[in-house]
Amino acid sequence: MSIDANSQAARVFWRKVRDFSQSAKPWQTAIYYDTKPDERWDITLVSRRVYGRGDEFLAVMAAAGMDAIDQPLEQRRLILPTEEQLRQLKREAGFESRADFRENGKPTWSIE
Repeated sequence: MSIDANSQAARVFWRKVRDFSQSAKPWQTAIYYDTKPDERWDITLVSRRVYGRGDEFLAVMAAAGMDAIDQPLEQRRLILPTEEQLRQLKREAGFESRADFRENGKPTWSIE
């Protein structure tokens, strides 16, 4: 992840994912993922297993309520946004975690 032109974008994204995770109802569309013991110190494993890439670790942190990368991930069920929901939350926050969608500290899809 590189430095953002919008220094608040990651914080806003984290909050949006956290709110999504905490407010999701059992009947709503979301990804329900039970964490595994080997993911305790490597949340990129969750990102890879859920989204197919390690870039979405910030979404995993938010869903788990983690505010630091060096915190252990407790074994539990996470509620994560689907790929489409994740894309929408990123656009609302002005944040992009995937390097191939970033240029000069901004998302390539940004309208600014």
